Amino acid sequence: MHVDIPDGKDPIAYVWGEMVPGIGTAAASFSLAVYSHSTLGLREFEAARLRIAQINGCLFCQDWRTERDGQKVEPEFADAVEQWRTTDAFDDRTRLAAEYAERYATDHHGIDDEFWSRMTAHYTQHEIVELSMSIGSWLAFGRLNRVLGLDTQCVLPVTGPQR
Repeated sequence: MHVDIPDGKDPIAYVWGEMVPGIGTAAASFSLAVYSHSTLGLREFEAARLRIAQINGCLFCQDWRTERDGQKVEPEFADAVEQWRTTDAFDDRTRLAAEYAERYATDHHGIDDEFWSRMTAHYTQHEIVELSMSIGSWLAFGRLNRVLGLDTQCVLPVTGPQR
């Protein structure tokens, strides 16, 4: 842990809620909204989310699986996300979600017209904005948890039908 946590305090609640309540509470609400209000399909949502988790190295995020209506992605899905370029387990939307997440996190200046042509052939502008906001949330908060050493203690509360 890279943040001093008082004895008896939950690390996540302390860092996100008590240390910076004006920011942490809003950040937690944004993070939860990504799950509660997403209109994206489960596979493309999880492909982008897991690719960011893999890039960030957030242990909790890599273990987490989003559940919707009692459904989760298959156990092999995370391995397919790592191999998004070559896997035959993905349709075009799922592959593009993983690619977009990776580019967003590692080479956002390299997102070119060719990529946007492929992206807009499969996603609406609404979906692209939603996916971008989701990726931004996962990148920021997963990285925060990893950098501060909270990712081994992270437990998110279950709220909303899509968590």
